[in-house]
Amino acid sequence: MSAQTRAEDLRNRLNSGESVLMPGVWDPLSALIVQQSGFSTAFVSGFAVSGTLLGRPDVGYLTQTEMAEVAQRVCSSVPTLNVIVDADTGYGDPMTVRRTVELWEQAGAAGLFLEDQVWPKKCGHMDGKQVVPREDWLAKLRAACDHREYLYVTARTDARAAVSLDEAIERAKMARDCGVDALFVEAPQSVEEMEAIANALPDITLVANMVEKGKTPLLTPSELAEFGFRLIVSPLSLLLSAVQAMSTAAQRLADVGSLRTYLADVAPFDSFTDLVGLPDHLANEKRYS
Repeated sequence: MSAQTRAEDLRNRLNSGESVLMPGVWDPLSALIVQQSGFSTAFVSGFAVSGTLLGRPDVGYLTQTEMAEVAQRVCSSVPTLNVIVDADTGYGDPMTVRRTVELWEQAGAAGLFLEDQVWPKKCGHMDGKQVVPREDWLAKLRAACDHREYLYVTARTDARAAVSLDEAIERAKMARDCGVDALFVEAPQSVEEMEAIANALPDITLVANMVEKGKTPLLTPSELAEFGFRLIVSPLSLLLSAVQAMSTAAQRLADVGSLRTYLADVAPFDSFTDLVGLPDHLANEKRYS
């Protein structure tokens, strides 16, 4: 599918009332695993990319062009997967946001998230966040919506932690009026807060961010749908699971010198080569030899 077709598919799914759960990915391999698992949509997480590409925390180190390059590699590796790509604060002023939109569409992204934090931003479930004045963020959202050809634009506000829940809801209402496709009030701290968000914003797609051991209660897609949240991002599930598995394997290798007694915890060699397309490569190699 083309990137535009993928954006249309995402809109159609959400407009039909479907709940869309998108795991966080950070490279083609993680995206291939998500595609193989049957998901329709994935999210290129800035937190995950900063950690895996740079080995640094999600506190503003990652640049616009670095994220665009990762997005291009991910999108080209999974042509049947709708890919939403984190855009942090847009990396500058409204004119820079226009450039971000261009780069994301060129990379093949179906959508982006655009937030209202002060730069350098922080992960949404970290303490000490600050937000820019409302109008600064709204100007960026207008720039994104005006300049996109097809991109699915999600407005994210971190004002719940930085100011108050009431401020976050008010910002979300103003973002809705800019023409965005979805609203993301980051890090509500209880089911009651999630209900308040949904009750205040009944006429637009709402995003829920499910971070294991984060600030928001972990709910299933069906539970979230009851509150009105239908675009669900699980940005760190695969990353944190992978880190745990790799750390365990590395420690076993350091202690024992071999994983031969732990082979049940290791993916089969052939399963990995199938995942990355070796059978197709060999078939084409044979065709042209």
